[in-house]
Amino acid sequence: MFSKFSRYRKLPNIVTLDALGQRVESKDLRIVPEVSGIFSHTIEEVDRLDHLAFKYYKQAKKWWRICDANPEFMSPTALLGKDPMITTRVPLRFEDSTAQPPWAEFQHRLSHIVGVKDIRMEESVTLVEEEELVNATTVTVHVPQYARAIVVMHNALNVKPETLVEVIATVLTDTGFNTDVEVGQPEQIGRIGKKIIIPPNTVS
Repeated sequence: MFSKFSRYRKLPNIVTLDALGQRVESKDLRIVPEVSGIFSHTIEEVDRLDHLAFKYYKQAKKWWRICDANPEFMSPTALLGKDPMITTRVPLRFEDSTAQPPWAEFQHRLSHIVGVKDIRMEESVTLVEEEELVNATTVTVHVPQYARAIVVMHNALNVKPETLVEVIATVLTDTGFNTDVEVGQPEQIGRIGKKIIIPPNTVS
């Protein structure tokens, strides 16, 4: 039995073979429809999809409409940023900004941690104005300022952000950078404050 709000209710019945070769009746595969949103919702810590569905549609069981409109997320929990996979950003500040960080070693050590799915190195440069004395004359020069960080996607059930910081610090010690780098506090990059699409209240 399917609820009248179920996305599977109108799908045709088909007959398939189970693992034992027996014929069983089931529903056909549901193709996620293309939907567009009228407006967006900014995610808050307390959000739940059934609550959002009730807020916008007056029907808590229509939460799947919101999932359909945001197909880039593989699960409802990922849509709200509440799945075990999280992204942690660890900023690095080098005393000598022109020094080349040991990116390859970071990649090697972190990739061997069970639960780490993806590693990304961030590096950006901005020009900052500074005054210098040249031949008894004060001139303004543009000095490059580097912002660097390591961004790791990992399973929070296996890997804690503190573990990532420890590994990064160990790499810096092993490569001789430990006295020249400040490892910042890990920051979790989450879904709070991000927007999701709220589609029209139609059934497909």
